[in-house]
Amino acid sequence: MKNEIYGHFHPDERPFVDKAWEWVQNAGEYHESRLTEFLDPRQAYIVQSLVNRHPDVQVRWDGGSPGAERKRGLVAPDYRELENEDMELQVLEITSGEQKFTALEHGDYMGAILGLGIKRGKIGDIHVLDDGCHVVVAADIAMFLSSHLTGVHRVLVHTEILPVSALRTREEKLEIMELSVASLRLDGIASDVTRVSRSKILAPIKAGRVRVNWKVEEDPSCSLNEGDMVSIQGFGRFRVLEVGGLTKKGRYRVQVGKFV
Repeated sequence: MKNEIYGHFHPDERPFVDKAWEWVQNAGEYHESRLTEFLDPRQAYIVQSLVNRHPDVQVRWDGGSPGAERKRGLVAPDYRELENEDMELQVLEITSGEQKFTALEHGDYMGAILGLGIKRGKIGDIHVLDDGCHVVVAADIAMFLSSHLTGVHRVLVHTEILPVSALRTREEKLEIMELSVASLRLDGIASDVTRVSRSKILAPIKAGRVRVNWKVEEDPSCSLNEGDMVSIQGFGRFRVLEVGGLTKKGRYRVQVGKFV
């Protein structure tokens, strides 16, 4: 069974696949429930795929908002009613009276939180607002964060713990880019989006620092499709919004949204 499952996933994902399959087996065979940490969409896809393989197991997802990217999963026997189960989510509200506060970005908040020794799996989506920031966190570390997070990128901040029902979200902004590319290859489109040469973009791809739809992609010739999400460590993220027709010179018209 293991070898059959492994065939669907990248070799680097095997440790997580093993862990997730254990959750599923324990729920189906031993009636145990497991509340996961916050998972990215790729990890959630793996868990959901494994749950679908077991007729006696279900999973509930919650990241604090309907459009959450990072979510916690509750893997449980299929006879349990999960709708009212506590998913142990809280919101850390971060505010400040300093003028520089409005210039803080997603990465600044992430760095400050992880700098306290918090694991990434304890942190859900980070929503940067006009007047502050709302961070979805695991309930068991909320008090620690509220007590110890006093500054973000040299800006003095104040924190408050709120129920998840008080979460305020903000849609991520996209810089729309209209590209004309010779092919839909990952390296070509990524080169145009990041504005670095194709030879330089090969380094992060071959080093495993590029993910397509949250899955590590080490093949520069991988063809991108409409809707694909690409993240490049050190360069940010972009989504392929539309793949149009060919130009007279045989090039593809591609619309990309770069997250800013």
